[in-house]
Amino acid sequence: MPTITPFLWFENQAEQAMEHYLSIFKNGRTIDVSRLGDGVLSVTFELDGQRFIGLNAGPHDKFNEAVSFFINCETQQEIDYFWEKLTAGGSESRCGWIKDKFGVSWQVIPTALGRLMSDSNPAKARATVAAMMTMKKLVIADLQTAHDEA
Repeated sequence: MPTITPFLWFENQAEQAMEHYLSIFKNGRTIDVSRLGDGVLSVTFELDGQRFIGLNAGPHDKFNEAVSFFINCETQQEIDYFWEKLTAGGSESRCGWIKDKFGVSWQVIPTALGRLMSDSNPAKARATVAAMMTMKKLVIADLQTAHDEA
């Protein structure tokens, strides 16, 4: 059975990115570091059961929001944790999206959002989406309030 592994193109920071991600995700591990001369060519690592490969391939291509990694969070504490760790040296965007210091895009999203947005009452679903559109970091209590007051 084939597997699908995200393959990340870095200019020259693959090992630093791997170490950064391993410091954030508690269930992570280094699988392999391939060296070429004095430098690192590629790294293979795992975060919460998902394998990644990072390649140092030069400045030719940059990351953009067309591909992002979705972190499904159960609590506001989890959202706050990942938001703080992944925005350090990076940038915030709207609706739970961020770029880390390596330019990789992430979505830090509460599990509750899907439930609130798919409410059978269209007014409640629209109110949830409208509240989300005003936020950078998503706040579960504020999403729930917007939903409940619609």
